[in-house]
Amino acid sequence: MRVIFIEDVKGQGKKGEIKEVADGYGYNYLLKNNLAVLATKEALAKLEQEKEANKKTNQKEIEAAKKIKTKLEKEGLIFPMQTGEKNQLFGSVSSKNITNALKEKGYEIEKKDIIIDETLNQLGTYQIKVMLHKEVEANLRIELVPEGS
Repeated sequence: MRVIFIEDVKGQGKKGEIKEVADGYGYNYLLKNNLAVLATKEALAKLEQEKEANKKTNQKEIEAAKKIKTKLEKEGLIFPMQTGEKNQLFGSVSSKNITNALKEKGYEIEKKDIIIDETLNQLGTYQIKVMLHKEVEANLRIELVPEGS
């Protein structure tokens, strides 16, 4: 029996995939639990329409992410940090700090989308990656300066 998966099913298929499955498994599990539908002509046509709509939506999301990327890369963030002797920092800057600073500037970026390759625990300038979309990645400039300068 050929089915179209409506939901991801671990070890079987992902949403939108068309697969051949055993009749009993298809009827008694996949169809019964609304995890898949029979692969009829109507269902296949509907799947194609959904893929087209998703493609257009995805393209709009990419365009919006590219605009945000341009703004972010021009802007950058400056963190005044408390220092001790020889400009040694007390603490470091985390992805949560960066997320909060971006929210203050009007960006809605989640903590998990910020990728920090090195520890931000010394004065200076750093480049970090921000995932705005699975296909759009921005490089954000982070500057750590002594407090009061």
